[in-house]
Amino acid sequence: MSRRFTPKVVTANRLREGDVVYLTADDRWTQIHAEAELIEDEAHAQLRLLHAAAQKLLVVGPYLADAKPGTKGPEPTHFREEFRTRGPSNYNHGKQADLAS
Repeated sequence: MSRRFTPKVVTANRLREGDVVYLTADDRWTQIHAEAELIEDEAHAQLRLLHAAAQKLLVVGPYLADAKPGTKGPEPTHFREEFRTRGPSNYNHGKQADLAS
């Protein structure tokens, strides 16, 4: 028996900077998880993943990450994805520095 499809977002790393990014419904890449397109249909998710994989000059390593609806947009459901929303952990720079301000 196959597993039931759960909502997903498309995530990847920006090619130049390595930042974690998420694909939006209007085909932009954003660093904000809550702006990502929450995909609730498995076939649509596969199409969005193919679309992301074709953008080799912008992103690397796209994949589908589990998410759930939240009050401000999609929220991660796995600790790894929650961790990725905050950026590198070795010192405050990038997104961490922006959040500390």
